[in-house]
Amino acid sequence: MLVKDLVTKARSYRRFDESAKISMDQLKELANLGRLSPCGGNKQYIKYALVCEEEMNEKIYECLGWAGYLTDWDGPVKGERPVAYMIMLRDKQLNANLSVDEGIAAQSIFLGAAEQGIGGCFIMNCDRVKIANHLGIDTEKYAISMVIALGVPKETVVIEPMKEDGDFKYYRDERGVHHVPKRNLEEVVILEK
Repeated sequence: MLVKDLVTKARSYRRFDESAKISMDQLKELANLGRLSPCGGNKQYIKYALVCEEEMNEKIYECLGWAGYLTDWDGPVKGERPVAYMIMLRDKQLNANLSVDEGIAAQSIFLGAAEQGIGGCFIMNCDRVKIANHLGIDTEKYAISMVIALGVPKETVVIEPMKEDGDFKYYRDERGVHHVPKRNLEEVVILEK
């Protein structure tokens, strides 16, 4: 698959086929992509807590906020919830502050997931204290950067041109298709010499 196809396919998905499981080996393979990604100063401070057991999935799910622009939607219903989570951690002894490195590693994970037919959602709106308690994470040593929810997508996501009014908010139509407006290339390339 071409990189452009992978990037286009690596969207935020919020509804999944809960019957299609993801194994711990698959999660480790994705964590390895994060591990191999560039990291400032080569500090390699990003760590992962991997979850794919149903009981723990339920506990993590209850700690998450879903789709801020979809104000009338509380998140995926039973049967459409993620089947695995990667909790991205920052080793505070190696790097105290959130940085671009988490995004680089997360995108590598997303691209690898897309290649496997897995979709996901980066979630920063979460109850970090509860997640740490559920998983027994030492919060003196680790900070939760984000939660990456994963599963086989059960929704259609369409990238479309942004409307003239500049509204960038994603939305769902009456058929449940998720629409993501994007600025055109001419608008984001501000200089050519």
